[in-house]
Amino acid sequence: MPRTMPGKAKWTYPKIKSLTPPDQAAACSGSTRRKPEMKTAVSTSLTRRSVVALAVAAASTTVVATNNALAQEQAKPEKSLYERLGGVFAIAAVVDHFSDAIVKNPIVGQKSKNAQLRKWHTKNLERLPGLKFMRTLWVCDVSGGPLKFVATKPGTTPLGLEEAHRDLRISPAEFDEVAAELGRTLDHFKVPKAEKTEMLEAFAAHKGEVTAGYDKQG
Repeated sequence: MPRTMPGKAKWTYPKIKSLTPPDQAAACSGSTRRKPEMKTAVSTSLTRRSVVALAVAAASTTVVATNNALAQEQAKPEKSLYERLGGVFAIAAVVDHFSDAIVKNPIVGQKSKNAQLRKWHTKNLERLPGLKFMRTLWVCDVSGGPLKFVATKPGTTPLGLEEAHRDLRISPAEFDEVAAELGRTLDHFKVPKAEKTEMLEAFAAHKGEVTAGYDKQG
C-alpha cells in the first residue's frame, strides 16, 4: 500500500518488478545462442586434427612399408650365372647346338687345316655325346652351378683344360673361332647380352690352357 505523509500530498513508491525466470532467460539469450556455435567450432577443429593425424600416420606407414620392401629386395643374393642362363637343361641345349656347329665349322671342324682337329671331327664322332656331357658339366661348374666337372685328363686346376686339349695343338686363332661359334650359339638362344658377355669371358679365361699344346709346339 502507498504511504501518505501528514499534511503532504500523497506519494506513491512504485514496486520494483523482479525479473521472472523467462525474463532472465531472455536477458541472457545472447550468450545462450553462442554456446552451440562454439561447440560446433571445437568439434570441427578436433575433426580436422584427427584427419590430419590419420593422414600423417598412413603416410608414415606407407614409407616404412616401402623401405622394408626395398631392404628385402636389396638383401636378396644376386643370382649366379648358372641360374641366369636357365640351369642345366638350358645349358645342355646350348652345348648340344654349339658342339654340332663346331663339327661343321670350316676352321676348327671337319675341314680344318689343323690335322688333329680334322681327324677328331671325322673319326671320333662316336665320342661326341660324351663330349657334350662333359662340356655341359664344365659350363655348369664354371657358371656357379651345383654340378661339378671332373676332367678325364685333369689339368693343374679342377677346371683346367690344358691336358684335354694339348694333343689337338689348337692355335690362338682357332680358339678365337671356337669362342665366336659359342657367341653365335648364345645369340641363337637369345641369351641376354650381360650373360653372353659373362659366359664368353669365363671361356676366354682358359685360352692359355687350351692353346698350351700349340705354344709348346711352336
